[in-house]
Amino acid sequence: MATRFIGYGWNVTRVGDANDQEMLSRAFKVFKAATDRPTLIIVDSHIAYGAPNKQDTSAAHGEPLGEQEIRLTKLNYGWPEDAKFLVPDGVYERFEELMGQRGHELREAWITKFGEYSREFPELANQLFKMQHRRLPDEWDRDIPFFPPDAKGLAGRDASSKVQNVIAQRVPWLIGGAADLAPSTKTRLTFEGAGDFGPGNYAGRNFHFGIREHAMGSILNGMSTSKIRPYGSGFLIFSDYMRAPIRLSALMELPVIYIFTHDSIGVGEDGPTHQPVEQLISLRAIPGLTVLRPGDANEIAEAWRLIMEFRHQPVCLILSRQNMPTLDRTKYAPASGLAKGAYVLADALDGEPEVILIGTGSEVSLCVDAYEKLTAEGIKTRVVSMPSWELFDHQPKEYRDRVLPPDVRARVSVEQASTVGWQRYAYRSIGMNTFGASAPLKELQKKFGFTPDAVVAAAKEEIIKAVGR
Repeated sequence: MATRFIGYGWNVTRVGDANDQEMLSRAFKVFKAATDRPTLIIVDSHIAYGAPNKQDTSAAHGEPLGEQEIRLTKLNYGWPEDAKFLVPDGVYERFEELMGQRGHELREAWITKFGEYSREFPELANQLFKMQHRRLPDEWDRDIPFFPPDAKGLAGRDASSKVQNVIAQRVPWLIGGAADLAPSTKTRLTFEGAGDFGPGNYAGRNFHFGIREHAMGSILNGMSTSKIRPYGSGFLIFSDYMRAPIRLSALMELPVIYIFTHDSIGVGEDGPTHQPVEQLISLRAIPGLTVLRPGDANEIAEAWRLIMEFRHQPVCLILSRQNMPTLDRTKYAPASGLAKGAYVLADALDGEPEVILIGTGSEVSLCVDAYEKLTAEGIKTRVVSMPSWELFDHQPKEYRDRVLPPDVRARVSVEQASTVGWQRYAYRSIGMNTFGASAPLKELQKKFGFTPDAVVAAAKEEIIKAVGR
């Protein structure tokens, strides 16, 4: 491990005994003196194993001490054996004299120093203040693009790249990279001066994490605790390698941005090993994590507008590799509805809908195609774009009932992922109940029922069933 970090260019020092305070102090002095590179201090120690009682020697480290062991430990330290949560006289006063006073002096010194810095470098000081308080620069979203209607459209990753590069120029602390997949995830910042982070350029904005998804997620958490706004990217299928750091982002309430592309069986010939099926629902199961799967370029722009305002929650932005039609927003509802998690994209022309089609991501345009067919046949249909379950579930019941009226019992969800969980919103789900297959995209869509005709047929069947519900 030491050799590896020396190879990375780090300053590495070792303390052979965790109890050697002199060597520990020396190691910290070496760290403080090394201002040109990060430092790794390796401390050798021994873990003490113990059993909760003498009869049970199978239990080891991690087990709580038994009552008798607690009493013996207190006796050994000269502590009152029966005392619980005891804070002896003088502790609070001692803390105030030492820690409290020292902290106060350091805080005052920092305020004075920052005041001097602000007078000399007002713009940089303003940026630092906003970073520390997780605020955004004025007009940070001024140049976010609006995408005109386009039947061919853009891949989700391409639209996101355009938006991200605009925002990053106005938010200098938006920094990140990919687990060796930046050309595929399209997350590289390409504007002048972005550069690559490395030993020769600590001002670089693009990080090369290598094929180390778990490590990348952990690094992003560390960057976020320093108040940088970090992002990391990879294929959705590889989110499995990152579950622990993603979960910790949610536990720690860190606004890390995870960008996952190649979001469905739409990756075609890559085959079932690279076609995510269960990943969406597994991410949605993490408390405190917002999962967003936008349906076209303008929903992606709105997703970024929303994400950047997050201060305490991580987000997974799920993007397609394949093109998605850019919807005509003069005909369909504005993409700003994304902020509520789900919104009525297209509605029945007259009266309450007979059937509701709910889609996410690339399947939103599929629902729109089915909507046009059903409407042409005189069937009153509504399309709901639902990019985020979490955001929708946090809306007032009144809003949720307006989008998904309880008395409309014919509802069909369409998503190229596991159908688990969709029962909360739909009575029928067109999705994946098996792994995918290796074939061209159109063949896969036909095989697994992701076609306008299949959605139309399912909608008609649900209308008939709804009568008996």
